[in-house]
Parts: sequence; C-alpha cells; structure tokens
Amino acid sequence: MSSHLAEPSRPEALPEQPDFLWRNPEPKKSYDVVIVGGGGHGLATAYYLARNHGITNVAVLEKGWLAGGNMARNTTIIRSNYLWDESSAIYEHSLKLWEGLEDDLGYPILFSQRGVLNLAHSLQDVRDSVRRVNANRLNGVDAEWVDAAGVKELCPIVNTSPDVRYPVMGATYQPRAGIAKHDYVAWGFARRADEYGIDLIQNCQVTGLDVQGGRVVGVQTDRGPIAAGKVALAAAGHSSVLAGMAGIRLPLQSHPLQALVSELLEPVHPTVVMSNAVHVYVSQAHKGELVMGAGVDSFNGYGQRGAFHIIERQMAAALELFPVFARAHLLRTWAGIVDVTPDASPIVGQTPVDELYLNCGWGTGGFKATPGVGWCFADTIAHDKPHEFVAPFTLERFTTGALVDEHGAAAVAH
Repeated sequence: MSSHLAEPSRPEALPEQPDFLWRNPEPKKSYDVVIVGGGGHGLATAYYLARNHGITNVAVLEKGWLAGGNMARNTTIIRSNYLWDESSAIYEHSLKLWEGLEDDLGYPILFSQRGVLNLAHSLQDVRDSVRRVNANRLNGVDAEWVDAAGVKELCPIVNTSPDVRYPVMGATYQPRAGIAKHDYVAWGFARRADEYGIDLIQNCQVTGLDVQGGRVVGVQTDRGPIAAGKVALAAAGHSSVLAGMAGIRLPLQSHPLQALVSELLEPVHPTVVMSNAVHVYVSQAHKGELVMGAGVDSFNGYGQRGAFHIIERQMAAALELFPVFARAHLLRTWAGIVDVTPDASPIVGQTPVDELYLNCGWGTGGFKATPGVGWCFADTIAHDKPHEFVAPFTLERFTTGALVDEHGAAAVAH
C-alpha cells in the first residue's frame, strides 16, 4: 500500500498578490476570442489558447474580480478516480497537468499529493467502491482498496470503531490525489496569460450576446460593446443566464454549494477523507485550517449563501468521523453557485450558435478539472471541434440520450 502523507511543515513564505490584479485595462473594440468568466476555467482557457495555439488577441471578461467566484469558494480537492471512462479520461488528463503545473506556470500553487480516501460504510458501498477501483485500474488511474485497518494507517484520526452508526468498512484510495491552493492556481494562470498579452478585464459584466445570421459576433457589456470572432462562456453558476442571451435553453439548475474552515491548527490531518454516507469531506490546508464541505443545497438559487442546516449536518458528520475535532472552533463559512446537469456531468463544446462555445455544468467537480478542461476547451475553440476528452460532454447528448451519469453510478458526489 502506497502512502502520500501531508508535508510535516507549512511553507515559510507565500507569494503576494500579483500586481496585475489591480490593473484593469479598457477593453479593445474587438478580439479574436472573448472569454466570459474570469475564474479558474476562463483563465486556464486563455492561457492554453496562447500557449498551445498562439492565439493571444483574447479578452477575459469578469463581472467582479478575477477568481472571485467559485474559484475562491471551493475546497481544493483534486482527484481523478472517477468510474466512467469518459469522466476518468478528462480528470486523469487534468491530474497529469496538475503534476507539472507549478513548473509550467512558474508560480507556486502548493499542490500536495497527499492522497484521497473515499470511505465505504455499507456492503453496497464496498461493492461500488471495489468496482470503481477496478475500473480505474483498467483506465490506468492509480487506485487501491484498503480495509478499515488500512484507513487507520493512512489517517490515524479517523474513527474506525465498529460500534458507530456508520462504521468504516474500508475505502478507495488514490495516492496521487490531493489539494492545491485555489487562489494561487488562478493567479498563476492569470499571470502567464497577462504575460502573453491577453487582456484581463475586471468589473465588466456581459449584458448581451450579439448574434447575426446564427453566428455570434460580439458581446454587449456595461463597459460598451466588444466585437468578437469567437465567444466562450465559462461563468460557473450563471451559464444558463448567459446562454439564454443567445436563445439557448440549457438543461441546468443552479444551486448554492457551501463549505467552511476551522481556526488554524497544528498538522493533524495527513490526507483527504470523503464520505458519501455521512456526507462530508475534510482536508487540512497548508496554513492549518480544517477545510470541510458537503453536498449542494437542494433549492435553486443564485445567492452565494446557503441554508444553515446543511452546515449543521456537515459538522455532525465530521464529528462522527473525527471525534478529535470536537473542540475545534469554526472560523468562517461561505457558499458558491454551481450548475448541475441532469446527469451531473459537465457540458463542454459547441452550441447551436456558430462560434459560441460552452463550458459549464461541473457541479462539485470544477476545481479539480481546471487545467484539463482549460486545455481541452482551448483546443475546442481553436479548432472548432471538440477535443477528444470533452467530446462525450457536448450539449447534444441530452438529445441523443448518451448521458454520463457519474454521480449516480459512482456513489461519490464530489
């Protein structure tokens, strides 16, 4: 059994916010590509357009500040141990990029391959988990099944007593999985995009899409109209609103997704632990906070806040698995907005409107896919043809019925 435990010490020096975050250029009258959404996916797409395809006449439009949406409101988990071939392909591609991303960007992202445990609490959990491990191995994804003793060895603070309400019967384990510092990831992509001459335009809200003869030709913004050869939508939580501006109705629902952190603690949690039965996932950030999350709030909404009972249940679940957390103090909670499709898999690719491209519907999986989908979305835009890793996730699958029901099949929500 392999083990990638957390680093024993915290980094001594962390980078300051890059100065380009405070620059905000005036938009030009036209661009080859306009990307709507200045989060992780939008910034990664802009970077790979320049790096891989030499396309630099690009604007990234963000209605707030760069990476101030879901990119700043996630729990930083990275993994690729998904069940279906289609899902494992894009997430494994992304994980391979994560492994070299710090060198590629020339910027620290604090990527820590400390491993991820997905706990099993019932016989059906065990069957589903072993099935997923075998599927992962067939796809070349590192995965292991560990019993309760193995869980205890990897994460000594997990309660593996057999007389609890949801006893730990074992877990899947992906050693190469881990966490990264979300805002540093965004800054790294933005810094490199800025160096390529890409315009990163903040406080610029898109208010309309200009469509002529079935083709998008530009965007309307609160800072004036901008002509565009191609437009890419990558604004998590608001994709259905933006697509509606071009007359496209998407099979999406928007939900709040909450998370929280504790006060700073000494290193106690060496890996990442996820449980779908009690519904919580926990890691420890480099600075020392315990980072916890759960599932989406059941109601639809665009507000970046959620119901308190979700936090209560999440904390109760955490204490069942980690009694040692009982005396930890809550530091802060927050919420983002996620788009969820009927099959809980993303939509990436072309739309019925020529030169209009879509990247949305990631639900709880968006952060871990950041470099992978940025790479593939840029390739799709550059060639006007879906990259092979995102081809299964085109919008037309909801017409043909070729769904990728990862959530329902894998028994893992995140």
